[in-house]
Amino acid sequence: MITNFKPALAGIALAMSAATVAAPAAAQVNGIATASPEAVLVQADALRTGYQAISTAYATQRQQIATLRQEINNLQASLDTNGDREVNQAEWDANPTVTAQLEAKQQQAAQLLAPIALAEYYVVEQLLANLGPAQNQVVTANNIQIMLDPSAFQYAAEGVDVTGKILAALNASTPAVASTPPQDYQPRRETVAMHGAIQQIMVGAAQRAAIQQAQQQQQAQTAQEPGR
Repeated sequence: MITNFKPALAGIALAMSAATVAAPAAAQVNGIATASPEAVLVQADALRTGYQAISTAYATQRQQIATLRQEINNLQASLDTNGDREVNQAEWDANPTVTAQLEAKQQQAAQLLAPIALAEYYVVEQLLANLGPAQNQVVTANNIQIMLDPSAFQYAAEGVDVTGKILAALNASTPAVASTPPQDYQPRRETVAMHGAIQQIMVGAAQRAAIQQAQQQQQAQTAQEPGR
């Protein structure tokens, strides 16, 4: 699923700050370090500007997709006759007219999403091509012998994570990428997988930002109540 990522990108620096604080060069423990490729790419300057360019180029399609999603949600709600917020097979089969409309709108949304997804794949793929050299630069500069994913650690001393250093190297080497894929472009499998991981991080960051904003608004309203 492709969404408008501007709110998510605004919250990424906060959501991922623990992974991106640059550590002293001597902090690596016996040549062992950790880094998250997903965290690097999701915060890369080129990804942000590339996605913004795609959002601008496909602004009309995004608005159409948003309208279709609302219509799809309304149709799904109309099928939920027992009110459990789920559509079972019996409810689906009971109203073929509505389900036909639903399937047609889902197909239309998918067609609108396809070129947006392809452009995002292209942005991610270009960054993936430059991620290795950026990582190698950090490995050499910090005399790292072993690089592991953060999930491999139960505990890591401060400075073991070099995600921030790799991000800085990637931003320096690749400040921008193209956002329009060439004709007949087909993304590689690893590109699709990384794109999915980036999507999850962005959605999670957007959800946390929305929750935090709602909490702040609630606190502000409570503070303004009489007698407070």
